[in-house]
Amino acid sequence: MATDWLGSIVSINCGESLGVYQGRVSAVDQVSQTISLTRPFHNGVKCLVPEVTFRAGDITELKILEIPGPGDSRQCGDSQHMDTAIPGVGCQVGPSQNGTGKVLKKPMSSSAPQNIPRRTDMKSQDIVISPQQQCSKSYMDRHMETLSQSKGFRRRHNSWSSSSRHPNQVTPKKSGLKNGQMKSKDDECFGDDIEEIPDTDFDFEGNLALFDKAAVFEEIETYERRSGTRSRGTPNEKPARYRHDENILESEPIVYRRIVVPQNPNKEFCTDSGLVVPSVSYELHKKLLAVAEKHGLTLERRLEMTGVCASQMALSLLGGPNRLNPKNVHQRPTVALLCGPHVKGAQGISCGRHLSNHDVHVILFLPNFVKMLESITNELNLFSKTQGQQVSSVKDLPDTPVDLVINCLDCHENAFLRDQPWYKAVVDWANQNRAPVLSIDPPISEMELGIDAKWSLALGLPLPLGERAGRVYLCDIGIPQKVFQEVGINYHSPFGCKFVIPLHST
Repeated sequence: MATDWLGSIVSINCGESLGVYQGRVSAVDQVSQTISLTRPFHNGVKCLVPEVTFRAGDITELKILEIPGPGDSRQCGDSQHMDTAIPGVGCQVGPSQNGTGKVLKKPMSSSAPQNIPRRTDMKSQDIVISPQQQCSKSYMDRHMETLSQSKGFRRRHNSWSSSSRHPNQVTPKKSGLKNGQMKSKDDECFGDDIEEIPDTDFDFEGNLALFDKAAVFEEIETYERRSGTRSRGTPNEKPARYRHDENILESEPIVYRRIVVPQNPNKEFCTDSGLVVPSVSYELHKKLLAVAEKHGLTLERRLEMTGVCASQMALSLLGGPNRLNPKNVHQRPTVALLCGPHVKGAQGISCGRHLSNHDVHVILFLPNFVKMLESITNELNLFSKTQGQQVSSVKDLPDTPVDLVINCLDCHENAFLRDQPWYKAVVDWANQNRAPVLSIDPPISEMELGIDAKWSLALGLPLPLGERAGRVYLCDIGIPQKVFQEVGINYHSPFGCKFVIPLHST
């Protein structure tokens, strides 16, 4: 019974995953429950394999499109003679009573054998097909015409077939017989064989290792050295880098040593722009301040200028606009100000007043003395009008670390203050608080310091400070240029547009 259906053209629906296949029945195995189709079409597109085998469990629906009669295999397009086996083409098909198509032979002459018409010839003949077959034929013709223009169709179809094949589907068998005419048509339609496409990934790392960068750079450098040309991209030459405030084109050479002191400086510093700033001795610095005071730069003016510059530096160290912002809801910074009963202490009190005006919590430590300097009394009177807190005992200082400690305890002349109990107690508190320390106008390096500073602020010109002074900054206290010349210093301002600049050791 199974052999009676051989040669029939059927349509097999395998569900949404595998789709619909059409072709001529070539084998039916009742034992293994399989059916094979030759010259198959998958969803209206001709398959690349000559034969496909299906298991009974994969078939959802099977329709018989054409049943060949006895002895009419030639008229219905035998698979051995037809170049393209399209269901329903070449035979007249009419609907039967059970809904399937039945074969109606096309009138042909029996006197001479008829050649099977090619596809281009079939389109011009009168062929009666069912509506379902007509739709399938137009769908296949349209897609075969499109796919014939694509050389990569075979690769894409093979990739799709391997990924969408049902697990229970038997692998189709390829026929090894292929004449030269069909081979040439495949080459013309689909391009090169899939076997010629490499299946290995490109080795980027291996090919990059073949490039000898050092040898190429050496060759470029040798060529430029011989030809006398100069390249901006040579590996041994660093391109010039300019700051945002530097000119690229210079009309005159820059003089970096524009401050000359009468004595050989013990130590020299330089600014960010490269200007040399020599240090001066304490005696020359004291003489410079005395001459400036004689010309009208009084102590009060100097204290105010020092307080402004020191408070500006302290505000930057506390975080600047990122910390002191009205939108920030965290607690305001706390500064512990340690001052002694001398002019250096008065400078610290002036700094504390400006910090308190900028909403910084200032705790001022000043020991009790029977008689205070007039400058300290005046600064304390102004500081008392702020929200700052004044204490005279170490016990009143915070137990928790503060944000910044400003040290104004040391003095250039009165070294005996370091032997006082209050001085030693304050020094111990500062060393245990673990807060960063800013020293204002610290003494010279020969004098021993009780508190190690992270930053130090010098006034006018720096003193030869030691390593314990930390990083040195210089502030402008408003000394005119002719005052420098009067004490024998050839001076040009190194500050530029700022009042506080950092100094670097040379």
